[in-house]
This record gives sequence, C-alpha cells and structure tokens, in this order.
Amino acid sequence: MTRIKLGGGEGISPKWQPYTRKEDMRMWTKEDLQRLVRREVGDCRLIVVSNRQPYVFEMVDGILENMSPPGGLTRAIDPLMQSCNGTWIAEGAGDHFPVDERGNVGVPPEDPSYNMRLVWLTEKEEQGYYYGFSNEGLWPLCHNAFTEPVFNVDDWETYKAVNQKFADTVLNEIGSSDAIVLTQDYHLALLPRLIKQTKPNVITGQFWHIPWPSPDVFRICPWQNELLDGLLGNDLMGFHLSNDCTNFVETVSRTLRARVSSEYNIVDYLNETTLIRPFPISVDFEQICEEAQGSDVNLEMERLTDELGLGDMIVGLGIDRIDYTKGIPHRLRAIERFLEKHPEYHQRVVFVQAGAASRTNIGAYQQLSDQLDELIQRINSRFSKGRWQPIIYMPTSLPSATFMALRRLARFCIVSSLHDGMNLVAKEFVASRFDDDGVLILSPFTGAAQELTEALIVNPYATEEFADAIHESVTMPEYDRRSRMHHMREIVRENNIYKWTSRLLLELMQGTQRTKALQRDHLTAPNR
Repeated sequence: MTRIKLGGGEGISPKWQPYTRKEDMRMWTKEDLQRLVRREVGDCRLIVVSNRQPYVFEMVDGILENMSPPGGLTRAIDPLMQSCNGTWIAEGAGDHFPVDERGNVGVPPEDPSYNMRLVWLTEKEEQGYYYGFSNEGLWPLCHNAFTEPVFNVDDWETYKAVNQKFADTVLNEIGSSDAIVLTQDYHLALLPRLIKQTKPNVITGQFWHIPWPSPDVFRICPWQNELLDGLLGNDLMGFHLSNDCTNFVETVSRTLRARVSSEYNIVDYLNETTLIRPFPISVDFEQICEEAQGSDVNLEMERLTDELGLGDMIVGLGIDRIDYTKGIPHRLRAIERFLEKHPEYHQRVVFVQAGAASRTNIGAYQQLSDQLDELIQRINSRFSKGRWQPIIYMPTSLPSATFMALRRLARFCIVSSLHDGMNLVAKEFVASRFDDDGVLILSPFTGAAQELTEALIVNPYATEEFADAIHESVTMPEYDRRSRMHHMREIVRENNIYKWTSRLLLELMQGTQRTKALQRDHLTAPNR
C-alpha cells in the first residue's frame, strides 16, 4: 500500500479509514477547534451554506426570542463559525427577521460572533425545491425505507433555480476575497459546481448528512449526471460512513467519464480532483451531560412523573421526528408483541413516543401519521387497564428540558431506524446518562451502530427478536446496564462534535491539497 504524506508525518490512507493524526487520539474541546480554525483558515472567508438556518427568530408574547432548530446540524457547525467570524447562508424562516438591508443578522444573538445571511424563497420555490425534489425525490432515493421517490420535472427545474439563487448569494458574499465554502446536505447538490464555474480557486467542501445509495438505486434519478457533476465541484465530499463513500465512488465510476481511485476514494473529473472521506458525526458530549444535570431538568422530571403517572413504571422512550425512515411503526409492533408475550409487565411498563411531525404536506408523511394513530389506538385499546396506557404519544414540538427529562427517566431508549446516516438521538441519549444507567436498543441500519456496539442491536423488521430485546432491556441487571452505558459514554465522549468538525476542516484544508499532488498512476483509466 502506497504511503503518502500526512502533514508532519506519514501514514496509510485506505478508503475505509480516514487519515489518522495525533489530534485524533485525544478528546477535542471547543478551544482546540478555535485554535485549529485560526491556524488553518487564516485570512480566508469561511462560508457555510445550508437549507436550515442555525437560529430562528419568533415573536412570543410581544418579545423577540430565538431558538436553534432541532437536529444536529447547528450544534455541529455553530462552534466552527463562532471561531472564525464567518458567514452562514441559509433559507429564511420564522415570523420575524431582525436583519439589515443585506439580509444579515449577527449570531448568536446574545454575543454575536458571525453573520447569518438569509435567502428568501417564494412559496412556489419552497414547494418545488424543498418539499418536491429534495424530500419527495432525493430523501426516499437515499434511504432504504421502501418509499418510492417522486421525480417531477417542474420540481427539478425549481431545485436548479433555487441552487442558482443560493450560488448568487454565496458569490456576492465572497466578492474578491479568498474563501472556503462548506455546503451542508442534499438540498444544495448543484451549488459547488455553480461556485467553481465563476470562482475556480475557492476551496469547496460538502457534507452529505444522509446515506448515499448503491449505484443501481441512484440510477433511478433522471438527473443523476447533473447531480454528480454538481457534487464533484467540491474539493472534498464527506459522508458518515465508509460504505457511503464506496457507493458514491462506484456511482461516479458507472455514470460519468471520470477517473477514480477505489483504493484512496479519489475522483478526477473535468481536470479537477475530489477527495471522498467518511466523517461520523457526533454530539457535544460535555454540554449535553451538563444540561442533563440542570435543576430545570430535575423539575421537569418531577412534572412528567406526576402528570403522566410514571412513578412506579419502567419507562421506555422513542424520540424522533415523525418520518417513515425512523421505523416507528416497527417499534410499536414490537411493544405490542412484548406485551403479548409478557403479561407480567402490564401496568409496569410505559412507552413514551415523542417528537414533532414534519413535512405533513407530503403524502407519505400523512400516511405515516394516520398509521401511527391507528397503531397506538389499537395497542392501547387492547392492553389498557384503569389509568394505565402502555403507549403515551407526544407528537408535538417540546422544550429541550422536556426531551432531556424523558431521557433521564427512561430505562430503555429505542432507535429503530430503517436507514439512517448516523442518528444522533442514540448519541444524545448516551451523553445525557451521567448516571451510567439505561439501555439503548439500536437498529443495525444506523451509522451509530458501528460505534455503539454495547447497545442491544436488533433488526427492526424482526418483530419477535425486537420484542425479546425489549424484554432483555427491562430485565437486564443493573451492573450490566451500567457497564454497557459506561463503555458507550466513553466512545461518545472521545468522538465528540469538536473532533468531527476538526477532522472535516483538516481534510478540507490539508487533505485536498495532498490529494491534488498524488501521482496520476494512482487513478484508473477513464470509463468508456
């Protein structure tokens, strides 16, 4: 295997493993990230582009309040932006916008350290670009959840137009500066090429937060060539898992006239080189652990215990955005089977399913909502006794303290995704359990399952085994629970969000430059 230079030393870079550095061998902190940004970014402008904005402003009782949207994106990228005084460009959302004439607002609001610049879309653009092509087309295409993708030519044209609108905003923001553009996710697949066409010297990277399908699945998309061309405008393409990297490289190899290195996951296309690397995303372990011990969480635990009647109950928990990829019906059927097999746990186990509905104007999501209502009604009708109902459903937006309290109260947490790039719910549950207690039941179809091997790994489609895993979680001795949780907490603690961000930045600034210097004989002949 060929050795190549890795900064100050040497190392081996096979496709399934990112470059190893001394920095990877210890726990990263926010301060470490800030030092790295100053060293690597220097005088360059750092611009992050995403569909979702990192802060949303809304008027509540006459007072302008801000909040971070749910999900891991803001927690992942916000510390990076706070370290470099950059600009985060995103679609405008919310009821009120305290912005200047250019659409900029300083964030975080309490102590601004970078700018958020908003791109405004019409209702028609939002429908075609976001709900249409992105979430009726690309989302099901990339998830093995047996929901057929819908590809509408009008949605595709709108997707292209919105990507151009974002590109125009980015280019305006760059001006004549040296810049680094880090794009997030599948909504903006065309953006990197549009930027490179105008400013070829801009450093471009993109992290794809969802899985990448096999080449045979991706070929379903009528505009696969255009999407791949857009993404190969990046100097660096990042995915959660090495398997996603392999799928992407094989897709390019079969689709475009490109030269690829399957060993090093490098693509040479249009005389440009793109490095493909896995970066398993994570959470801010220390912050979540600290928040879990807050007095507001303790009070919320008391409130929930009283209002939901959880006092003497073994509590199970699911926290998900209501999405057909999350396997929520599968876990409910497993709960039902568990209650059938183990009547001794009637009136002793309560399962709380929390998480807000989303994309409700898409047919597949409406069908899922109806299915969940019917399942929960059936299960509760079958097994309820007196005031006890086995399933408590909370399909609304909840405060952060409520989610944290539920994690603290839970004996077991179920993450039963049918396909997930990572799933940060699993890592958030682990990070919140400072008491080293609790059991995680985890689908093997999540990226998190590759790291959290002390979880009970169970196929969500295998209802009988799933029910047995629930039984194991409620009967597991305390010593075993604590031993498993302690091990998982050490993994999440070490592989935290600052390590993820630092590795992504290092590869973008250093790895891509090394890649451009590789000998062309590392690349295969062009596809014919």
